[in-house]
Amino acid sequence: MRFDVVTIFPDALRGLLSAGILGQARDAGVIDVRLHDLRSYTDDPHRIVDDRPYGGGAGMLMKVEPFVRGIEAIRAEYAVSRDGHDSSRSVRTVLLSPQGRLFRQSDATAWARLDGLILLCGRYEGVDERLLEFVDEEISIGDYVLAGGEVAAAVLIEATARMTPGVVGKFDSIESDSFYDKPRVGCPQYTRPPEFRGLRVPDVLLSGDHAKIEAFREAQAWKKTTRNRPELLGLSLEEPTEDG
Repeated sequence: MRFDVVTIFPDALRGLLSAGILGQARDAGVIDVRLHDLRSYTDDPHRIVDDRPYGGGAGMLMKVEPFVRGIEAIRAEYAVSRDGHDSSRSVRTVLLSPQGRLFRQSDATAWARLDGLILLCGRYEGVDERLLEFVDEEISIGDYVLAGGEVAAAVLIEATARMTPGVVGKFDSIESDSFYDKPRVGCPQYTRPPEFRGLRVPDVLLSGDHAKIEAFREAQAWKKTTRNRPELLGLSLEEPTEDG
C-alpha cells in the first residue's frame, strides 16, 4: 500500500515514519510512504500557501489551489503506476482537520484494502472550505486542536499500515487489539515477574488453562471498557459503573 502526505513540513515526519514497524515495512517494500512539500505545488515565486481569511478574523488560512494541484499530481501518478493499469479508483484523499469526523479502527481496516491514501495536512487557522469539494473525507483524530495535521497523518498511517499483512510480525496478534472487530478496549496484559511490590499477576493467567484464560481476558476487556470508555457501550460518563 502507498501513503502520500502533503505538508509544508515533510521533514517533521521523516524520522517518525522510518522507525519501528513502519520503518521495517518500508524497507521490506510492504508499504510505500511518500512525503510531498505543499509549497512545490504553488505557482508564485514566494511559494505562498496561506492568506488572510475573507470576512476578517485572526490568523491565516491555507489556500485551496496548492492542495488541489497536489491531489491532481499524485492521482496522476497512481493512474500509470501499475503497468498502465488505472488504480485511481482505489485511492482515497483525506483532509486532516479537527472539524472532521472521528477516525476509527474500522477506517484503518477498510483503508488497508486500498491501493493508496492521500493525506492532506492543514496548518494555521485551517484550510479554505472549498478544498472539501476535492477530497473524499475530512477526518479528526480527537476532540482537540493540534498545530498541524502532521501528527494526525502519522497516526492514520500507522493504524492503517498495521492492518496490512506483512507489517506486523504475527498478523493474528492484532485480533486482541483495542477496538478490533468489537466496540471495546483490549484486555489487561501482564508479564514477568509474577509479583511486583505486592501486586500479583491474576492466578488464572498462570494456570495454563487456555479456555479459562481466554474467558478471563474477554471479561476483563469489557470491564475495562465500562470503566474507561463507557460511551462505547452507550453508557453516560455520569452513570455509575460496577467499580463506582
